[in-house]
Amino acid sequence: MAGSLHLSPVKQIAAAVLFVATLSGCQKVRVKADTTGDRRTTLRADIDALLNAPELAHGYWGVVIKSLRDGDTLYSVNARKLMMPASNMKIVTLAAAAEKLGWDFRYETTVRAVGTIENGALDGDVVVVGSGDPSLVASDGTADRLFAEWASRLKGAGIRTVNGRVIGNDKAFDGERLGFGWSWDDLPDDYAAGVGALQLNEDAVLVTISPGPSVGASAAAAIGPVAGGLAIDNGVITTAADGQPAVHARRLPGSRRLSLRGTVPAGHAPVVIGASVDNPTQFFVDALRAALIANGIDVRGAAVDIDDASDAPPSTSGRAIVSYQSPPLATLAQRLMKASQNQYAETLLKTAGPAQPILQSWGIDPGELIQRDGSGLSRYDYVTPESLVAILMHIDRDPKLKEAFEASLPVAGRDGSLTNRMKGTVAEGNARAKTGSMSNVRALSGYVTSGTGEPLVFSIIANNFDVPPGTINRTADAIVVRLAQFTR
Repeated sequence: MAGSLHLSPVKQIAAAVLFVATLSGCQKVRVKADTTGDRRTTLRADIDALLNAPELAHGYWGVVIKSLRDGDTLYSVNARKLMMPASNMKIVTLAAAAEKLGWDFRYETTVRAVGTIENGALDGDVVVVGSGDPSLVASDGTADRLFAEWASRLKGAGIRTVNGRVIGNDKAFDGERLGFGWSWDDLPDDYAAGVGALQLNEDAVLVTISPGPSVGASAAAAIGPVAGGLAIDNGVITTAADGQPAVHARRLPGSRRLSLRGTVPAGHAPVVIGASVDNPTQFFVDALRAALIANGIDVRGAAVDIDDASDAPPSTSGRAIVSYQSPPLATLAQRLMKASQNQYAETLLKTAGPAQPILQSWGIDPGELIQRDGSGLSRYDYVTPESLVAILMHIDRDPKLKEAFEASLPVAGRDGSLTNRMKGTVAEGNARAKTGSMSNVRALSGYVTSGTGEPLVFSIIANNFDVPPGTINRTADAIVVRLAQFTR
């Protein structure tokens, strides 16, 4: 839709209507062009027409749109009603963390040798002390390179043999790994990975299920890129080649046992699912111990979570051999927001604490936010569209927060969770917004520049709908496109 910025107001409105009709295939919106009257009134009528489509009648919408130039409210419906935000809760979490910690904040992980070192042997334990770094990824080889470097540093300290254990100290966080109110049936999935002060590969693994050699044979299941973390109970069966795969995973809280059930057709490509591990600390130290051995250090003892070691040394004991720092928060925010990574959000909540005190200092009414987790996976989270817009306005007007926060947001039609949305419209490359998705919840909140260069801020939340989620997304997108075409 190149050149759409130069359309006349009449054609802009017509284009918005055509866009909605094309996407939904069912919304019939008729709008009269208004070139002499109040274009703001016309904008409101257009958005009303979108939200009042018959197929949306059972859903519940909250929408707030304001000008960042003068604070003028351009549209508002159910502005101060509490609604489930899904991953729009990450706006709240990141805003508070950036304010409290600063964009230069880094997590630190230390490796300590506790005991005496003689003749190449550590008569004691290697203790790794974490503070919550969520960025140690194995899937791209980062963790392998890092662990190899740590092994080299231990060798440089004269350690070729460890007579004791590899202990994971995760005391920087409390022992609650899961968010409040998370659904039990979400727990096997990688997006519901628990958090801890020691984290590896976002506390998740990939499980690859391949068909067996013949119909009726058991399928094969393999874990990667890091072995361990889960014990697979594989009940997946190979079926006739003309079928479709259907694999279901189940794991209860506190259990390493991942139960796989279902079918994979003969000759079908492997089915890959992301699965969360139960104990992030144990997962981390198991991998570290294996890496130390692979890199030439003889570790005689086991890998142990400090909670299972009654005689574990304090976190400051011994000699610090390695001090590793994560990328800064400004970099971590990119993964958090563009990919909507839940584990990062929960980690920040553990690190920075609840958002309410910080947001209250920004003048946001505490009654407009109920935060039960950091990511929005909990169905006990509630925010008002007004509060999200207020947070986004505060960020935009605060030079120390603005640049890194806005850079972390997905860009319409370009990247992150908006890669395939609003393509070919005037909103592509223009709107920056955080998505939110869970059952019967969709949300989209962020910034867009109008057709005359006016910066706008918006929050669009839908709850309790009974239509396909794509219909909701298309309606929200059509509103944002209309804002990108708005002139006054």
